[in-house]
Amino acid sequence: MSTGFFGDLAPIPYAGPDSRDPLTYRHYNKDEVILGKRMEDHLRFAVCYWHNFCWPGTDPFGGDTFQRTWMAAGGDPMEQARLKADVAFEMFQILGMPFFTFHDRDIAPEGNTLAESNANVNAIADIFQRKMEETGVKLLWGTANMFSNRRYMSGAATNPNPDVFAYAAAQVKNAMDVTHRLGGANYVLWGGREGYETLLNTNIKQELDQLGRFLSMVVEYKHNIGFGGAILIEPKPQEPSKHQYDYDVATVYGFLKAYGLETEVKMNIEQGHAILAGHSFEHELHMAHSLGIFGSVDMNRNDYQCGWDTDHFGMNVPELALAYYEILMAGGFTSGGTNFDAKLRRQSIDPVDLIQAHVGSADAIARGLKAAAEMIEDGRLKSFVHERYAGWQKPENAAILRGETSLEALAERVHGQHLEPQPVSGRQEYLESLVNLFV
Repeated sequence: MSTGFFGDLAPIPYAGPDSRDPLTYRHYNKDEVILGKRMEDHLRFAVCYWHNFCWPGTDPFGGDTFQRTWMAAGGDPMEQARLKADVAFEMFQILGMPFFTFHDRDIAPEGNTLAESNANVNAIADIFQRKMEETGVKLLWGTANMFSNRRYMSGAATNPNPDVFAYAAAQVKNAMDVTHRLGGANYVLWGGREGYETLLNTNIKQELDQLGRFLSMVVEYKHNIGFGGAILIEPKPQEPSKHQYDYDVATVYGFLKAYGLETEVKMNIEQGHAILAGHSFEHELHMAHSLGIFGSVDMNRNDYQCGWDTDHFGMNVPELALAYYEILMAGGFTSGGTNFDAKLRRQSIDPVDLIQAHVGSADAIARGLKAAAEMIEDGRLKSFVHERYAGWQKPENAAILRGETSLEALAERVHGQHLEPQPVSGRQEYLESLVNLFV
């Protein structure tokens, strides 16, 4: 039975590039084959629960602008949660996207005790399970919200109070159980408040050791329950804490190495967080691929005039082309996918705006994917990079990286051969122009 929230809006069809109907897909054709794989299987789109069904449209200077029925003050929280689930699955079907994602506190209200909170989450998960069986929509990943409640003001795993650490562990256990029960392809840990506001009251080594042990227990529990999905960390440099320990991909990799977790945990990389860290999205994707920890992505973008995480829908095709070039070069997604971790602008108050935002972004991403595939098929970018480093394939140079030479030996080589290396052009402008042929 329809909730009526979206009126009589029908599922969004693919109508082709010539369509001018904003409620049709122009480029996202899920059955189109790109590099031997269906577009839907390349992109693995997921709709997030929190921004779409939980965010009321507030900002630091103004109150709620989204007057959704299930957000009304004074309503029964579990009745509202059930209505929210009904609306969510209607939206998933209208969009025709294969996955969704959630935090535990997105889907059900927090109770007076953790047992009550867990019961609420499990009750809504029962509804999800039935709706997933009816619709074929799947869970890309679940996670636990360990940053909103007052108890987590000083972090969860990194909290100076061991009782908060234990509470967070118990909350994560239930979120993992629910994710496993619903067939989730991954489980995500976002740092939340795992960081600090001032060093004057912080012992970083203590907090990192706590975080390392917490993550180790998550990995141990994954294996104990037979969860086959990936454990993912989502890097973010700051916000809500001044400094977050999961600053960027490279920082997280160093942390994983320090605690022996580099083969157990991968990255869920967000474009907006990459920008906050002073990187490009493609940098973080390339870094994760290089380090063997690429997993999944949260797709959004920041407003470059703002200094915070604004979570716009991704609409910039050239940026998306470079991102999906890196994703394809990494071998594409396995358990991961493209999660629309994006929210409407607070002036976009109509239900149809939720649909239009996802349709427009899906089309932009599809265009980026096709451009990236064409760049790979063209081969000139990859060939140029290969040739630039070709000298390292010579036996005497490959021996350097294998540890079969020394500073003394290299000094003797330079002096004996009277080496005077000559620079070779990096041809950046040519390569940028080459990219523009495809976008």
